[in-house]
Amino acid sequence: MAERPPRPAQRENRERLDTPLVHRRALVRRPAYDSDAFGVFAETFARFMGTATFLAYMTLFVLVWVSWNVLAPEPLRWDGYPFIFLTLILSLQASYAAPLILLAQNRQEARDKVIGEQDRQANARGHADMEFLAREVASLRMAVGEVATRDFLRSELRSLLAEIDDRREDRRDEQQGTGRGDDPDDGARHRG
Repeated sequence: MAERPPRPAQRENRERLDTPLVHRRALVRRPAYDSDAFGVFAETFARFMGTATFLAYMTLFVLVWVSWNVLAPEPLRWDGYPFIFLTLILSLQASYAAPLILLAQNRQEARDKVIGEQDRQANARGHADMEFLAREVASLRMAVGEVATRDFLRSELRSLLAEIDDRREDRRDEQQGTGRGDDPDDGARHRG
């Protein structure tokens, strides 16, 4: 039997580089690990490497290593003067430390991006709130322009108080005038 040529859609998918291929099941399983736990370990390690305690321990280790290999009797020395084994250990430690420090920095950068975005949103909300409050204050100022001010109210109350005092005086005069037997029309003149 002759094999059929692939359909045009299948041929197109195989030729396109942006279309992922169907994954085959791996013969050997990749080890699974918790990326957050590993990231926390990397951050802890990077923080420890940036402390004076780490520098003191590392300095003490190098001093003990060098002094032992210089001052100890010849048969007990394991690393001679060029200290090649010490150099190998330090470079091995540096080769593991650098990626862990970079991982910790990447995680910190991701946190900083999230915090920056939250700050930007909070600033935008604060700006919107300030604009709203500015509009409210402007509308209140316009409304207050139409409302009686304190000085206007005081002047009105003073004029009312003066009018009340005048009426009291008129009543007193009226009562005194009727009590003396004066002309009753005098009270009518004062009222009108």
